[in-house]
Amino acid sequence: MQKFRNHRLARWVAKDRPRLRAFVKLTPVLFLAGLMMISNIPTLSNYFGFSLDILIIAPLATIFACIVAWLTCRISVNRSIAAALDNVKEMQLVFFILMMAYAMADVFMASGVGASIITVSLNWGLSARTVALVSFLVSALLSLATGTSWGTFAATAPIFIWLSHITGGDVHITMAAVAGGSCFGDNLGLISDTTVVSSGIHRVDITGRLRNQWAWSMLCLVLTSCLFFWATRDFSNAPVDGSAAVASIPSETWQVLESERPAAIQLLQQVESGVPIYMILPIIIVISAAFLKVPTLLCLLAGIISAYILGTIAGTITSTSNFLELLQNGFSSAGSWVIIMMAWVGAFGGIMAKMDAFRPLTRLTFKLSKKVRHLMFWNGVLSFFGNAALADEMAQIVTIGPIVRDITEESVEGPEEAKEKLRFRNATFSSALGIFGSQFIPWHVFIHYFLSVSAMIYPLAEFSFAKMVRHNYMAMVSVLSLLLLTLTNTDRFLPNFATPTEPEVKLVKQLSEKEDYL
Repeated sequence: MQKFRNHRLARWVAKDRPRLRAFVKLTPVLFLAGLMMISNIPTLSNYFGFSLDILIIAPLATIFACIVAWLTCRISVNRSIAAALDNVKEMQLVFFILMMAYAMADVFMASGVGASIITVSLNWGLSARTVALVSFLVSALLSLATGTSWGTFAATAPIFIWLSHITGGDVHITMAAVAGGSCFGDNLGLISDTTVVSSGIHRVDITGRLRNQWAWSMLCLVLTSCLFFWATRDFSNAPVDGSAAVASIPSETWQVLESERPAAIQLLQQVESGVPIYMILPIIIVISAAFLKVPTLLCLLAGIISAYILGTIAGTITSTSNFLELLQNGFSSAGSWVIIMMAWVGAFGGIMAKMDAFRPLTRLTFKLSKKVRHLMFWNGVLSFFGNAALADEMAQIVTIGPIVRDITEESVEGPEEAKEKLRFRNATFSSALGIFGSQFIPWHVFIHYFLSVSAMIYPLAEFSFAKMVRHNYMAMVSVLSLLLLTLTNTDRFLPNFATPTEPEVKLVKQLSEKEDYL
């Protein structure tokens, strides 16, 4: 009797209620988003009494998607599993890139590549007028070298916030500068997990994507630098020895960093003891190789080998076994979380694609768009609000990313080269509006981390979201410029960054009228 009722429910959902069927197909996304919101927003976590990691949420959402696929489309469990595995197979190269990226990040941190960047900046002779600007640029370069915004913030915030205190600068402006700079490499870095994952989700080559968005990223960097210089123009220009900042960091701050970000301790100790200036060369080699169109895996390998050789000469890499242990730790870090997470989310996306769950969103976006650039603009808006709903940039990338990708694939026709440029833009939307967009979302995990770490390392000031967002010029410039350049088609003035427009590409004349139930 129960079996009969279940089949009757499936037939009722699958055949008799097209609008209901469309909504039910999207419920796995709502289920995933709801669990992510509860887990990432402290108020909701406390109210519901639980908080789950995405490694638990993604499998639960995948199982729920299997059930919905059967109810709405009568897709069997075996067919759902096949669709999930087929989608995961497309990510195999991304998995290897992630392992190499994590390994290179560990080698860079241990060998002194990151410390050399900070050391160079401290030798410039900083003042209250320049400390915010320099902290922004150093954080941007360090995040590019290490691929981690949180690790960069933990390493640079203690130095530059206390240096701002010593010089008489504004610690709130400096804190916002470090936060904005730390996010820079997370959107552009070859070894950033958000860059790698967003590129994999949108099926684009990472080095090709970096060449595509480099001009825009550098424009944001320059404009933000000008804003920080203008904001501190009236401050004193008396130079202060930067090494005094490291020496002035209180013992309580060291204890906080040891529990929150142990890798930052090693980097700060290298800054204090000093590393050779030539340890900056590996990051230059990696960036140069990317622009020379060297395959991503070879770029990462070049960075790892150069850091090993130079680190051995400098004495920061003590032995080959020490180097191999760093590689192992990097591989383990990638495999223990991000690769497993991507595999589950890939399985989830495969099932959702099998039942064509995102067609209603495709049609809605299509109806709101008169031109391709309008469609791309709405993709960006969807990425931003998805980030606000999920309160986690990686969750936004793996949840909203496939939706944006499928909307573009189904709604735009044109040559493959032009469509690849649209995929580049969608990948940039996913990471940029995830990373920089987070700075406008008070409940986002990024904000919670930046404010809590700042309060712990510098208890003399009261840090708040309002004070931080007021001076986070990098986030303002990046989010507004990306959306406006896309909408107005003025991105064509930036080298390699233009999105294709009519008549090269065009919106498909009509989608299936059979599914016009919005």
